[in-house]
Parts: sequence; C-alpha cells; structure tokens
Amino acid sequence: MVLSTQGLAPITNPLNSVLIEKELENIDQKFDQLVSLAEGLPRTEFVESSKNYWRGICRSLIFRFPDDLEILKLEGRGLVNRSKGIIQIRSAARLGQSDLGVNLRRVQYLFNNLENL
Repeated sequence: MVLSTQGLAPITNPLNSVLIEKELENIDQKFDQLVSLAEGLPRTEFVESSKNYWRGICRSLIFRFPDDLEILKLEGRGLVNRSKGIIQIRSAARLGQSDLGVNLRRVQYLFNNLENL
C-alpha cells in the first residue's frame, strides 16, 4: 500500500474502508501488541512487516473477499517524551461499495483489545 510522508494512504471510499489514528504512550510496545492482535485475527494472512509498519490481508468468512489491513507507527518527532507517538490503522475492502461496517469493527476490535492488555 501507499505510504505518504503523513502516514498511511487516505481513505477513498468511507463506505468500505476506515483509517483511525490514536496517540499512545509506550508506542513501541503498543505497536508490537497491535501487530500480535492483528496476526491473531481469523483468516488473516501476514504480507509485510518492518520496524514501523505491518500489512496483512483479512478474508471474509464465506466468500473470502480480501480486505487490506495496515498498521503504522509514527514516532513522536520533536516530542520531549520519545515513548509517545501515533499509531494509524487502516482497513479497506478491495471489492464492493460497502463492507457493512466490517472494517470499522475490525479496527475498533484491535484498539479496544489493546486497551485491555
């Protein structure tokens, strides 16, 4: 997927994709935890990973439609507290005009479970 200098690629269709970012403490630990949660999602295939970026493909249960899932860590540039930063999660359907809220629920699940760790 395309990364800009600002982060992940913007959403082009809000009916079948979502991009949410949160500012978090202990950014390195939180990024690793989110990647672990994402890799544990059902029908999710790991595609690419680096120090600050992870990408996978999540498939729907019945028809196996592919959704792209990306996690990006933007470390706190210029901040006094270096352990603080922003994490962006983008989940987008490759097919169709609507995902019936699946991608939003996926991203909410990841952030909600991160808070419970």
